[in-house]
Amino acid sequence: MSVTVRKMEPGDIPAVVTIDQTSFSLPWPESSYRYEVHDNKAARCFVAEDNNHKIVAMIVSWMIVDELHIATFATHLNFRRKGIGSRLLREALDDARAAGARRAFLEVREGNLAAQEMYQKFGFKVTGRRPRYYRDNDEDAILMTLEPLEAA
Repeated sequence: MSVTVRKMEPGDIPAVVTIDQTSFSLPWPESSYRYEVHDNKAARCFVAEDNNHKIVAMIVSWMIVDELHIATFATHLNFRRKGIGSRLLREALDDARAAGARRAFLEVREGNLAAQEMYQKFGFKVTGRRPRYYRDNDEDAILMTLEPLEAA
């Protein structure tokens, strides 16, 4: 499937919120996305859109000094397992590397094995655990790190 990856714009926020709400049991409020797009200077927000300009995936990360923290990342339920998430992640990592990031890290639910597998394909390694990180069910978060951050 052909998609275009571009920076998230204010008009994308309703579609991004829908993806978030259908993907996670603890979705971000719309105000958080507005803050990331409008005010957070550390934010690096991207979307993937299909040929019909439908937003099919999103990623929000924060560049802090030389580290990229992937804060949230999801693909619309109807567009999963088509390589879209991998394409979006690759472009976000490449953008961060070009901006000086030397490593990237994220938290992922212990039970989200599909996501962990995708991250491992990019070279992310398990580097820690955050016990009871997710407050909806006290599930642990697995901390994964990609270092050094090289061209994906």
